[in-house]
Amino acid sequence: MGAIKHEFGVFLPVANGGWIISSTTPPLDGLWKQNLAAAVTADEVGMDFVMSMGKWRGFGGVTNHWGVQMESLTMMAGIAQATKRVKLWATIHPLLQNPAVAAKMITTLDHISGGRAGLNIVAGAYRGEFAQMGAWDDSLDHDDRYALTEEWTMLIKRLWSEPSVTYDGKFFKFQDCESNPKPLSRPRPELISAGMSERGFEFAVREADACFIGGRTPNDRRDASRRAKAVAARYDKTVKTYAMCTVVYAETDAKAEALVERYREGVDMGAVIEMLKSWGVPPERLTEIAKQQGAFMTQTAVGTPATCADEIEAFVTHAELDGLMLIFPDYVEGLKMFGADILPGLRMATA
Repeated sequence: MGAIKHEFGVFLPVANGGWIISSTTPPLDGLWKQNLAAAVTADEVGMDFVMSMGKWRGFGGVTNHWGVQMESLTMMAGIAQATKRVKLWATIHPLLQNPAVAAKMITTLDHISGGRAGLNIVAGAYRGEFAQMGAWDDSLDHDDRYALTEEWTMLIKRLWSEPSVTYDGKFFKFQDCESNPKPLSRPRPELISAGMSERGFEFAVREADACFIGGRTPNDRRDASRRAKAVAARYDKTVKTYAMCTVVYAETDAKAEALVERYREGVDMGAVIEMLKSWGVPPERLTEIAKQQGAFMTQTAVGTPATCADEIEAFVTHAELDGLMLIFPDYVEGLKMFGADILPGLRMATA
């Protein structure tokens, strides 16, 4: 896998159901104890980071998928005290938090964790999620939300590094705004983003340290990773690229495939359709795309631990990624397996 040291992290099950929209998966309740157990296990087995999303409304269906959620940053502060080395990436929506407040929150997490905090920035594209609390501005279109996010991010960077900030912008106005103490992380806490649109992609590559890329095929993911690095080079910077992968394993490849089929048979189509609606899929295409989407929200590695290890190595290598964020149907069981049977080999391959 070359000379790059790849990072392997975990997308915590901060909302019920996790990343398989099905009634036949092991139960994930989206609550504290399961998230704590997953994070502690990730720390113990040597994972590099844990990330929690920000979610405020679910997709309904028979499983009420993502209808129960922990708040990302508060939860990560608790996890900080229970872990020792794993990086903690929390999510904040610029539509919901003033940048001075957000800067202080991440700084606090950074101090609690001894310099392990990171900020995942989500511009906020899901109207229903924010309109329910009166936090959606219909006067802002997609590009406007990214313009707001750019101001927001710039101000946070300045608050983390300057004695005070005065700024008169389109969205925010600061007058001698102070933010102390400064973060412990050097040069500052990591910034992560996952913009999929053209505008979002440009923002993520230009402003963040790491961006999540997508793509239906291995070549699509490789091209997206190469493009991100090329765009970053134009801004005279570097950016790390990551993707997501769900690991389904069993004693044999056949048994793992049977588990995948069982999860697919339990797909909560009502929740899948509501998710696609929130993404802006046209009504006339909902049924067609929901069938294509199915129960799984990410790419998969399926088989015995050895098979999964080969698939993960190929996934990361072909897409020229710097890291992979993993999802498991059962987090504690899956992470223990990954730490014992897969991660050591991946570390050797990237040494």
